[in-house]
Amino acid sequence: MSASPAEPARYNRFRLDLLGVMAYGELSAFERLSSDARYSPSLHDRAVLGRIAVIEFQHFELVRARLEELGADPEEAMLPFQPSVDHFHERTRPADWFESLMKAYVIDTVSADFYRAVSRQVDAATRELVEHIQSDEEATAVLRELLKEALADDPRLASRLALWSRRLLGEALTQALTQAQRVGFERGILGGVTGADAVESRELVRGLTAELAANHSSRMKLLGLPG
Repeated sequence: MSASPAEPARYNRFRLDLLGVMAYGELSAFERLSSDARYSPSLHDRAVLGRIAVIEFQHFELVRARLEELGADPEEAMLPFQPSVDHFHERTRPADWFESLMKAYVIDTVSADFYRAVSRQVDAATRELVEHIQSDEEATAVLRELLKEALADDPRLASRLALWSRRLLGEALTQALTQAQRVGFERGILGGVTGADAVESRELVRGLTAELAANHSSRMKLLGLPG
């Protein structure tokens, strides 16, 4: 799809906002996983989390390159989103290794769902980049297996991690809605690109929230936890 000829500036701002928040999200994920790796119970687990952190940084580099290709300064594109993303991670600071794993699993997958959904509103080249980055299942599969092993070794973890995942989901949905409003409603792009009015745009966001929650529920069931 492409922007309306009458709204190129608004569309370009929307695209840069989307890439900016995604770039900072990937950079933050790299920093978070690198830090959490220090608390791994074994050197093997530390190496596994370190490898996932490297993947996140590679994703950041891809988004940064796309921003530069569009003539944008990556730092300027990321800065507006730094306070809310940092505050989000402060609110969801894990208490131990197991909560770190669950946070990475929940936040990374919910974020991937969010970016794939919003990328439906952008041009083909940007959409392909988003889908390439957010469809990377390697990290998700590794985190899922680590969580399964932890739950199998200590069934008592199940109730604690189930409660933690529900809290994370609530925080992640709030964060996703905030970002959707910033890159969507604030710029007026959802209505401008799809032709929807304000009410229909809000319905799009409500539908997105329901989609993210349903996908999360399915992933929790794969871990043997309630959705």
